[in-house]
Amino acid sequence: MNINEVARLKKREEFINEEQYIIHVDWDGPYTLDQLTELKTEKVDTGVYQIYGNHPIYGADILLYIGKAICQTFGVRIAQEGWDRNSDVKGLKVYVGRLAGNSTPSDEIWTKEIDLAERLLIYSHSPARNSQCIQNIPNKDLLNVHILNWGHHRDLLSEVSGARWTNKYDDMSNYEVYGEHT
Repeated sequence: MNINEVARLKKREEFINEEQYIIHVDWDGPYTLDQLTELKTEKVDTGVYQIYGNHPIYGADILLYIGKAICQTFGVRIAQEGWDRNSDVKGLKVYVGRLAGNSTPSDEIWTKEIDLAERLLIYSHSPARNSQCIQNIPNKDLLNVHILNWGHHRDLLSEVSGARWTNKYDDMSNYEVYGEHT
């Protein structure tokens, strides 16, 4: 076994042994802006959300925005953004994503997971009206984040991985197609 093969095996072993940070998001919707006022249970009605509507360049019924509601409900947070002034307000559709798992984590971890999920979802889907998180993805925070979207996640990918969307594997100097060099 030569030095390149040893390095490749070591890198593969490091990947297999890395701890993955898995975030489950259970999506529900669509809701109209008026229906969001019903989502007012603290903590339960927090998480990430996606808004669909018409865009003058990209067309009808497309993903416009991904956001987060932390320390306030979806209804309160989304109302603050001025979507009610949108020219297609009656055509807007909102999907809400609540984090899920075996048990409810501490507020600190829950808040961190909502933030990580929003940032990786924005970066990997590039919604038409989001400007944050699209240009630069903070690789250090998201390298081992893996999001699983469940329920009515609409146009979002079922799975999104920081391993794919960060620069984690940009430097693969020993990368070879299997069987190419024996």
